[in-house]
This record gives sequence, structure tokens and C-alpha cells, in this order.
Amino acid sequence: MGSGNQKFCQSCAMPLEKPEDFGTNADGSANGDYCRYCYAGGAFTSDETMEGMIEACIPFTLEAGAFGSADEARAAMAAEFPKLKRWATA
Repeated sequence: MGSGNQKFCQSCAMPLEKPEDFGTNADGSANGDYCRYCYAGGAFTSDETMEGMIEACIPFTLEAGAFGSADEARAAMAAEFPKLKRWATA
């Protein structure tokens, strides 16, 4: 998946490419794990389930041209999201 140093949000898998992409901790510093849409002020912005997050992300991935269809996007995210820090089971 790229050069290995590419960071992705550990909640929605959005690429974290620019400083403004990153969420913020309670002290206002950048959070290295989550994007600004998922994490702000030291907390998640929603109490979304993993399945809910996948459904919410589908329109954005289609708009970005990442997948050919909603079903393809859903299947790919269902395979990858459990590996993300927010959704990983201990």
C-alpha cells in the first residue's frame, strides 16, 4: 500500500497527507492517528459503529474514484476497517 510511510485515519481510512488533514487532541495539538472529520478536541466526533462508518464513507470513496461501485467499496472497507486502530478487537 504505497511507500509504507503513508498515514491513514485509523477510523475511516482517509489518507492523512497534509497537516490540516489530522484531527486534534484536547490540547489542540495534531493527533497522529485520526483525521479531522473523525476526531476533534480529543474525542471522536461521532459514536458511529464500524458498519455505520463504512456506509458513511461510501459516497466519498465513490466521489474520489477509489471504487467502481458501492458494493465494491463496502466489501473493501469491510475487509480493511477491522485492521484500523479504532475498530481492531483486542
